[in-house]
Amino acid sequence: MPKITVEGFETFEAKDGQKLVLALEDNGVPIMHRCGGNARCTTCRVEVLSGDAGPVTEAENQILSTRNFPEPNIRLSCQVRCQGDLTVKPVMLSTDSATDAGPRPQE
Repeated sequence: MPKITVEGFETFEAKDGQKLVLALEDNGVPIMHRCGGNARCTTCRVEVLSGDAGPVTEAENQILSTRNFPEPNIRLSCQVRCQGDLTVKPVMLSTDSATDAGPRPQE
């Protein structure tokens, strides 16, 4: 099982193949996901500090370039599947916002 370390939070194990956004939420990280995990809003962005987050999906690449996030270590947690150990830093947390996190993304 992949170990996910989140800056400012604890390290936890995720299910192999689970969406990172769900692993974060299920382990107490108040990650934003306003579009429900559909690679449209970019609120679930994380900075990958170490580890391999896997390939960038076409939908992820399109929205990140449209919204001008060219950094290769910025990923959408709704598009990352947990496959190996990762250390990440969430960019937006619901606790820092006046709105709720958004609808729970589907597996």
